[in-house]
Amino acid sequence: LILIGGFVQLLAGFLAFRKYDHLGGAAFLTFSALWSSYGATRIIVSKEGEGNSEGFTAGSIAFLVLNAFLIVLASSCNMVLLSMTLAMELLDICFLLFTLENLPLPFEIAMLSIFSIICFYGATASLANSMFGKDLMMMGPPLFTAESLKKDTEDPPPCVCPKSHCTSGLRTIADLLSTGAVCGVPTDTVYALAASCKHPQAIEKVYRIKDRPQEKPICIFISNLDQLRAAAPPISPLLWEFMENVYPGGIGCIIKKGEWLKKLGVGAGYSRVGTQDSIMIRVPDLTVLVHLIDMTGPLAITSANPSGEADSTHHDMVISRLGHKLEGVLCDGESDEVVASTVVNCTKIDESGITIVREGCIPAGKVMQIFEKVKNR
Repeated sequence: LILIGGFVQLLAGFLAFRKYDHLGGAAFLTFSALWSSYGATRIIVSKEGEGNSEGFTAGSIAFLVLNAFLIVLASSCNMVLLSMTLAMELLDICFLLFTLENLPLPFEIAMLSIFSIICFYGATASLANSMFGKDLMMMGPPLFTAESLKKDTEDPPPCVCPKSHCTSGLRTIADLLSTGAVCGVPTDTVYALAASCKHPQAIEKVYRIKDRPQEKPICIFISNLDQLRAAAPPISPLLWEFMENVYPGGIGCIIKKGEWLKKLGVGAGYSRVGTQDSIMIRVPDLTVLVHLIDMTGPLAITSANPSGEADSTHHDMVISRLGHKLEGVLCDGESDEVVASTVVNCTKIDESGITIVREGCIPAGKVMQIFEKVKNR
């Protein structure tokens, strides 16, 4: 019976590990080893007689020390596991007294009975809860609840960090951008720094935050192509057709700059976006960012990383690298891509076609296929 009980404990231990209950699994496997050892010791010592139990005495002491450690851990797990470890400690004492040939029979019977009842319930509860994935049998609350020290010691974020799926979070970032702040935002490629085109000082701040060379232009994001049509830029039918095929998405088109940008809503930031003659415009394929742009107007956008370093692919990267320099970061988890957008120069699309300025998440070959298809049509 003792050996059968050891097998049941062994099975319960393996199931606990499968449920990622490492403490419960370790306890059950330890109990299985002790239970089996106790039974084997009784048989061996009884057959071999006195004077051969020194090794078993040392083993019982080792079990006492190991189980004392399990008691401490079980006190923060549940009452059943704690009761089992306490009963196991008493059984360890029985084991030790037996090897010393000083074990009272009534004490041994009482301890075995108590331990058997608790182990039977604990093993049954573990088996049932593991098999059905629900707490069908109560295990009891922990004796001590270890408070998470991480929350107490973790420093507050260096800036406002609302969640992207919350309307209030989106509104918070929109309000910050509308007052001239610089914020980290998710895009359909990698995370970016955003500033309102109505606040040139915010765009200047983007350059300082990134240590970005002044000769490198910053592009703008709009929420849809209808906004561009309403501004009536001098765009040829071929370019319109090309943009309709690449927007929304991870391709940015460089087009000729003009006063029409002010109708688009760029405002005072006109001289701080793009170059003197051209501007890159992109319509992102990310709902949360499109909603944000609808609330703020066109945004000046550049990747959210210090110049020369790798792109940020998670809001945690933006916060840790640049959060102390930003007013807010819109948290949206992992980015959709690990590289930035593909940039296409379309300023001479009617004369000589398009050129790939930077190959990003959209392969250059695919961009050229789209252009050739549009051109032939």
